[in-house]
Amino acid sequence: MILYVNNNGILLPNDAPTIHAGNRGHLYGDGVFESIRILSGKPINIENHIDRLLKGANVLKMETPANYGVNFFQEKILELIEKSGIKQGGRCRLSIDRATGGAYLPDSNDCTFYIEVYPYLMNFFELNAKGLELDIYRDIKLHKNFLSNYKTKTGLPYVMASIAAKEQGLDDLFLTNEKGNIIESGSCNVFIVSNGVLYTSGLDEGCIAGTMRMQVINLAIKHNIKIYECSILPQNLLSADEIIFTNAIRGINWVAGYRTKRYQNNMSRRLVVLLNAYWENELGI
Repeated sequence: MILYVNNNGILLPNDAPTIHAGNRGHLYGDGVFESIRILSGKPINIENHIDRLLKGANVLKMETPANYGVNFFQEKILELIEKSGIKQGGRCRLSIDRATGGAYLPDSNDCTFYIEVYPYLMNFFELNAKGLELDIYRDIKLHKNFLSNYKTKTGLPYVMASIAAKEQGLDDLFLTNEKGNIIESGSCNVFIVSNGVLYTSGLDEGCIAGTMRMQVINLAIKHNIKIYECSILPQNLLSADEIIFTNAIRGINWVAGYRTKRYQNNMSRRLVVLLNAYWENELGI
């Protein structure tokens, strides 16, 4: 299978260099991106992804063209999916970078887009068979600022947390803010369950405004599952019945253990059923 990328309107095979020299996303992390799940050859949750992408670009003071919107990017992604021969499950990464030129001070605030797609084994969301093992990452704390809720390309805290988890023989690590509150993991938003009630860190704590986080909140409200946005302290992990991770690509993952504490996965199993039912209805599959 030959896969393709779209570099600002030009389709190129991805088995050769496709990013131009001087790309500011590469040089300075000067960009925003979205990871989008593909089901039955179609990108899902596209409205929420594009909304967050454009808001993030605006926060970075990029001047996005007037035609950048849901219809524009959906058309480009679908074109790339078809060209790459992805008919079932897949994943897409959509980036907006500031235009080439300048050093830390850019020559302009114009921007370019870059889209890549890959096949994904499953054409539905599947709960992980083996629960994740976690601890807390101590080396870097995330400090809330006006960029915190967006997926910018300055991702070193997540890279270092992921490396540290692997070194410790763990699946992931919890990340904390400057107050010591749990806000997310190296790759996911975090929910805890106590007595059938869902709790998740509020956006004012500094976590990513995850699209799957938003969907789980909406599913919970629709199906009369109580849910609250609040501060999550490390001690709350020890009193929780369940810990759930959400991610746009993987969907819903359950955590089996935090240190010596063990968890159930009853709510996780319920939510993944509701999530799949929602998208089966939306896509007619």
